[in-house]
Amino acid sequence: MKKYVFKTKDEMAAASASSTAQAIKQAIHARGQANIVIGTGASQYEMFQHLVATRGIDWLKVVMFHLDEYIGLESSHPGSLRHYLIENFMDRVGPLRAAYLVKGEAPDPAQECRRLNVLIQAHPIDVACIGFGENGHLAFNDPPADFEAEEPYLVVQLDKRCRMQQVGEGWFKSLEEVPARAISMSVRQILKSRQLVATVPDLRKAEAAKNALEGPVTPQCPASIIQQHENCVVFLDQAAASRLAQAQ
Repeated sequence: MKKYVFKTKDEMAAASASSTAQAIKQAIHARGQANIVIGTGASQYEMFQHLVATRGIDWLKVVMFHLDEYIGLESSHPGSLRHYLIENFMDRVGPLRAAYLVKGEAPDPAQECRRLNVLIQAHPIDVACIGFGENGHLAFNDPPADFEAEEPYLVVQLDKRCRMQQVGEGWFKSLEEVPARAISMSVRQILKSRQLVATVPDLRKAEAAKNALEGPVTPQCPASIIQQHENCVVFLDQAAASRLAQAQ
């Protein structure tokens, strides 16, 4: 695992986007197609701005999956992660070879997981763009996370701190509006990615960053599992890195 700290959020985002773009281009060059996972949320916004502006990526050779979605939420809802992804990424890069989105409003979430499981098993992931939750979650795997489940997508329960983060970021007006369940990519599936690119800005992520990067690997801090990935790069701004013993 490598980590890099930047003075500003924009510098961090530019470096993260550059690393992601390089991985996509390398996969296309090597295999004719790049299979990617895209995370969402406020922490990824600036990275997306740089990534979609990157030249030289043939997006028609890119297959995209995303990490998670709330159960029971239509894609038109402002808090929907598909809504965020379509607005900030998909509409801006143009057509992809394929985009496999999590249907949060599916009447049978378990069946939706099975649908996605078949799809992603046919597309080994080249690079996954991830972040850390304020509670240390990875995707929507809140603590204590299941480190053993082999299914690519799972139905998970969201804890209160995770749901309050969504309110704090402005996606929902109150805790009661935030769904209590979601479909999430599993920890084991995330680790199967050939490369992980983690983008972690802001002071509110400092505790999670310290626990994930310098603490023990534990389900109580799900993001700590990235310490076991052989090709993971973490990009932080100074605020997020402020509690690290080793800043660089």
